[in-house]
Amino acid sequence: MEFSLFAHMERMTPDQSHTQLNDEFIELCKMADDAKMRAVWTGEHHGMDFTITPNPFLALVNLANHTKHVRLGTGTVIAPFWHPIKLAGEAASADLITNGRIELGIARGAYSYEYERLMPGMDAWEAGQRMREIAPLIPQLWEGDCAHDGEFFQFPATTSAPKPVQEDGPPIWIAARDPNSHEFGVQNGFNIQVTPLWQGMEEIETLMGRFNAACDGYDGKRPKIMLLHHTYVGKDAADVDQAAKELSKFYCYFGAWFQNKRPVSQGLIQELTEEEMAANTMMAPENLKRDLTMGTAQEVIDQIKRYEDLGYDEYSFWIDSGMSFERKRESLARFIDDVMPAFQ
Repeated sequence: MEFSLFAHMERMTPDQSHTQLNDEFIELCKMADDAKMRAVWTGEHHGMDFTITPNPFLALVNLANHTKHVRLGTGTVIAPFWHPIKLAGEAASADLITNGRIELGIARGAYSYEYERLMPGMDAWEAGQRMREIAPLIPQLWEGDCAHDGEFFQFPATTSAPKPVQEDGPPIWIAARDPNSHEFGVQNGFNIQVTPLWQGMEEIETLMGRFNAACDGYDGKRPKIMLLHHTYVGKDAADVDQAAKELSKFYCYFGAWFQNKRPVSQGLIQELTEEEMAANTMMAPENLKRDLTMGTAQEVIDQIKRYEDLGYDEYSFWIDSGMSFERKRESLARFIDDVMPAFQ
């Protein structure tokens, strides 16, 4: 089992400055690097202070100047917001600047809030179809002289400029949930990223089952699969209970952004009331305490051992939580000091 860190700058209230959030983001990533985590992942989102990274390549190139070892991954770029030539070139350029440390995670996207602003009229189905057309073109563009005549893109023979530093280009990961997405990723030789969000062990097992089924029908080298999950390592039971309340609030806001029904002003969604959050029983603290990877160090070790036994190759510590920087840092430090050594 290898470990990585998944993080954005996340802003819940207007009193947090973006400069401070960027400094804190870098500090958490430096902790991951010092701990010899395999990778740091950050995604792509637009117009949402809830998850701030409009171009993950910029953040990753900057992190290369603050870290020494850690791989730098997009978790993920939103494929339908990119032209394949532009995506191949910018990924290769980032790989050049970071001396071959880039990994490219690709997804269709999830927030209709973003779709209606960047690609008005596009729905999740079309976004998925665009992703399936774009992703296989990226390694072909890195190889060079790729011409394409597809449903969404048509272009004459083109070569990525620059080409990546890594032989054959950065590893490509596909964010997958349904069986067809797993099959698409695996059949193209891509690695797979999965997240059960708040759905717990049953979903974690289901996602691995879909990956295994896709691999059964593939003759090539078995790709890797990464589990991305919200994680909190508490100092004691009371601390874990507090984290469950904070993550409950985070997921209530996550759901509100996903539903795209509340007003947004200056990048912040209209504040949820205590009554609204209490009414969201699916995201109740006791449910998230049960279904997320959280607990004292030994409890978290036991949970991740179960994921390892299922066959997951990488576990990514999703640190976005709405918590204070200090609480995030302390939880990550306990993960590094008390959990990771159990897997070495």
